[in-house]
This record gives sequence, structure tokens and C-alpha cells, in this order.
Amino acid sequence: METVRKAVEQRLVAILNPIINWMVRKRVHPNALSTIGFLVTMSSAFAFGYNHIRTAGVLILLGGLFDLFDGRVARATGLASEFGAFYDSTLDRISEIAVYIGLLSLYNTYHPQLGDVGTIYAIMLAMAGSLMISYTRARAQGLGIDCKVGLMQRGERVVMIGLAALLFGGESSGLALRVVIIAVAILTNLTAIHRIIWVYQHTRGSRRKPVAAQSAVAEGSDPEPTVGDNKGTA
Repeated sequence: METVRKAVEQRLVAILNPIINWMVRKRVHPNALSTIGFLVTMSSAFAFGYNHIRTAGVLILLGGLFDLFDGRVARATGLASEFGAFYDSTLDRISEIAVYIGLLSLYNTYHPQLGDVGTIYAIMLAMAGSLMISYTRARAQGLGIDCKVGLMQRGERVVMIGLAALLFGGESSGLALRVVIIAVAILTNLTAIHRIIWVYQHTRGSRRKPVAAQSAVAEGSDPEPTVGDNKGTA
């Protein structure tokens, strides 16, 4: 799956290279691209809420392109920074939550049949699974492990929801989009579980050293905080 993902990304980058190169020449700041992508994705949430489903699909996919732009431009211009990575990741989480809230608003307008109620729960599960995928990677990074395994990374979620909304819109009361949402709900949570198991396998047998608080105080220095306990996660 990782091989397929990289092949698709490389093909897409090859197509978009003229735009990326133009941004690099103009020294467009990657944080500006992250902000634009955030606003575009946020607008898709409003489009869902107002039942403009195909428009929402276009906006989600366009916002996903800015996710690709900001990282490439940051590396090519040398403007990559720790804050930029934090800023981009935080905006991604906020905008993704907004998209799911937009979907909740969309299905809340249909007749409250059993299927629609089930879809609302599926949207909530998809949102929870998406956040857990991000959290498990961020927490693993706090342990010094780069955990990128699993099927439902952000790119896959953007493509699946965006294409379903764009191609099928609200046909049959949003049936195609409903099926995709259910698939995302299942696969995101399976991916989160996969990451938990993967991190367990890569940390099995290791032991964290206890903080010698009394010794540190006696030496006149503060004890080292537990990794990740005082840090936000992406």
C-alpha cells in the first residue's frame, strides 16, 4: 500500500511541478499555503452544511493539493521550520473536524430514517478514527518512533470523501457518500489499532527510565519531564 501511495504521489507531483516550481521561484511562504489550504477545506464544511455536495468535493480535493504544495515548497525554499510543521498539522486537524461536522449537518437534514441515524454515528466514528490516527503517530514520535503504517492516512481520507462527494453528490440521498463514510469509519479505527500494535512490537522489551527527581533537585536542576506529557499532539 505504501508503494502505491508513493507512486500516485510522485505522478501527481510530476503533473503539478510547474505550479510548485513557480511557487518556489516566488518564494511563497509554506505557512501561507497551509493557511489557504485550511480556508479552502473549511469552506467545504460549509458547502456540506448547505447541501452543495459536489462543490464540497471539489473544495476538499483542492484543499488536499495545498497539503502537497506546502511541504514541497517548504523543503525546496529552505523555509521548513518546526513551527511550520506544528502549524500545518494543527490546521489539518481543525479543518478535518470541520468537514465531519459539515457531513453531520448534511445527513441531519435528511429524513431521520434508521440509515441516516446510522450514518451520523458512522461520521462520528470516522472523525474519532481520523484523530486517533494522528494521535498515535504524534505519540509515537514522542517516543522517538516514526509511525506511518496503515491504510487510512490523511491523503486517502481526502481522496475518498472528496471523490465520492464530487462524483455522486447527493444522489439517492447521499448513498455513495454514506458508503464511503462507513468505509472510512471502519478503516480509520483499524488503522489506529494497527498503529498501536506496531508501536507495541517496536517498543517491546524496552523500559523507560524513572525520573530521579530527588537526585535532580539535590543537584540543583529540574527533573526531566516525561516525554509528551506537557506537549500538544498533532
